[in-house]
Parts: sequence; C-alpha cells; structure tokens
Amino acid sequence: MHGLTRYMLRQTLATTVFVTLALTAAIWLTQSLRLVDLIVNRGLTAGVFVYLGMLTLPRFIDIVLPIGVFIAVLFTYHRLMAESEIVVMRAAGLSQYGLAKPALLLGLIAAAVLMSLSAYFLPAANRAFKDLQFEIRNKFVSAILQEGTFTTISDNLTVYVRAREESGDLTGFLVQDEREPAKPVTIVAERGAFVAAGDSSRIYLVNGNRQQYDRATGKLSILTFDKYTLELGDQHDDLGARPREPQERFLRELFFPIDSESVKDPTFRRSLMLEGHQRLITPFTALAFAAIALTALLHGEFNRRGQLKRILLAVAVAVAFEVVDLGLRNIATRLPIAIPLLYLNALLPTLVGCTLMFRGPRRALSRTAALPQPAQ
Repeated sequence: MHGLTRYMLRQTLATTVFVTLALTAAIWLTQSLRLVDLIVNRGLTAGVFVYLGMLTLPRFIDIVLPIGVFIAVLFTYHRLMAESEIVVMRAAGLSQYGLAKPALLLGLIAAAVLMSLSAYFLPAANRAFKDLQFEIRNKFVSAILQEGTFTTISDNLTVYVRAREESGDLTGFLVQDEREPAKPVTIVAERGAFVAAGDSSRIYLVNGNRQQYDRATGKLSILTFDKYTLELGDQHDDLGARPREPQERFLRELFFPIDSESVKDPTFRRSLMLEGHQRLITPFTALAFAAIALTALLHGEFNRRGQLKRILLAVAVAVAFEVVDLGLRNIATRLPIAIPLLYLNALLPTLVGCTLMFRGPRRALSRTAALPQPAQ
C-alpha cells in the first residue's frame, strides 16, 4: 500500500471511529434514560442496567456507522484540500484512483463491520435484550408497575398501586385475581412488596382484606388480615414459547423460517423477508455514503475559494438517498416486488460516483492536451 494511501486511510479511519463513538454515546445516553427508571424506582441492580445498555449498542452502531463514514470522508478530504495536500499529492503523481482508494477502503471496512452486525451481533443482542426484558416482566413484576395505573400482569391478574416509597415498598394495593374464574378474588391492602422466590414471585401484603365471590352460590366471603402472601408463580410465561420477532432472528431464520407462525402467516413471512434483505443491503450503505462524499469533493476542478457548495451538495444527496431508502422500504412492506429497488438504490451511488470520479480526469486531461502549447 502506498505511503500516501496509508496516511489518508489513517486520517479517515480515526475520524470515523471518533464520530461513530460520539454519535453512539449520544444516542445511548438519551435512550438509556428509560432504563435508569428500572434501577431507581423498580429495584433492579446496576448490573442489569449496564447489561441492557450494552445489548442496545449494536443497534445504534448499525445506524450511525454509515453516517460516521460520510462525515469522516467529507471532513478529512476537505481538510486535505484546504491545506493543499491534495494538490501536492496530484503533483507528486497520485492518480484519481489513488486519491479515492483510502475512502473506498474505509467504506469496505465499514461494510464488513456492518455485515458482521447484520449476520450475528445485531440479532444476538436483540434476542438477549428481549429475553431479559421478558424475564424482568415475568420474574420481577414490580419492574413493570406504574404508580397510579392498573397493570395487567396476565389475562386474569391485575394490580394497582397508589405510590412507591424510597425504601421500595408499595402503598395502596389493589389486586384483582381471577385465576379461578368461578371464585374471583379482590384484595385491598395498605402496603406490600414484591419478592422473588426461586423461579416464582410473590406479593407480601400488610393490613388489608381479601374478598372472594362465589359465582355459583352468590356468596361473598371477606377475610381481614395483618399479613398475607399472594403467590404469582403460575403467572410466568414460558420463555421458550415466546415468538421471535424479525429483529431477533439470524439470516437463516429470516429467509428459511421453520416455525409454524412464520409459515402460516403470509404478512409475518413478508416482514421476515424484508428484514433479511435489509440486513444484506445495510453494508452497502457505507460504501454509498463514502462514494457520495468522494464524488462531491474529487469530481470536477479544484476551487481555491472553498468547497462549501460541494459539501452542501453531498449532504443534500445523502439526505435524498436516505429518504428514497425509507420510501422504498415502506413500499416493500406491501409490495415485495420493490425489494430489488432497495438493492439498486444502495448500489447506485457507488456505481455513479466511481464512474464520475474515474472518467472525469481522463476527459479533463484530453481537453488540456488539445490546448495550444506556449512557445519555447
């Protein structure tokens, strides 16, 4: 690899890493605020919070990495042009391809990272996140309770709490238990707390009463208690029975599903296919963004007054590329025939950009050669 190519690749790669980490950290901080409530008010540990936050990182990197490539190429090449380094490199004999090679290599590296995310890390992280979320909802029932609202834990069990104290205790309990449809139970208590016991959960209630209505006889029995324990163990759903969403499935499971739900439901089957194709298309967007930035700065003649117009043009083309991609994705959810257009949209910026960059210099050179030469 040429020394100048290594120099430019280091510059663009370092900027990409910095921009990607900065954008990922910003998005992660805003999104993780929703998880902080699980620790402050729901009684979960800081380790669970960190683990949940780490599982969301692949999703954010998958979004911001192409943007990081675009910003890095624009920033680095604009700086090199502003400091006349590009002019010196061309004078030293570096071709148009040699100038574009570092950014294209950066696009290929980003595409490889995105492909690894699409093939394994993204579905694995989404699957682990959903499984842990499912486990929290079933085993740590208190984590899903909201003060002042009725929370449906299952189809036949509803819980209401008035407030949550700093100690974690809950006050103003109301439980509607219809696990025995013939004898529904209503429990009212002053205070209580959720406790996990092995694979089950239970509610410890203090100072209240238990009202059971027998629908067969029409009798209402009331039990006043100082302390009462309500078991919730049988309300836990089976983790293995939970259907996998498209974002949780690996590529093989997206294109060749074997579960009955995917086979029987054509709408869900289309969503799996679209998710699979989108995973394959995403790596090409890194190359597309790199090509858009490169073409805007390297195509055409050098302007000593600055490159602001070219930068704005590159941003406009990148935004248009994203808008078209979102539009085609929405169309593809209803018309699978539009899926090839997604591939075309992802590949077109790279093909057009390379054509303009690598053909333009030859035409400019031929025009220069046709001009009359000054007398010696």
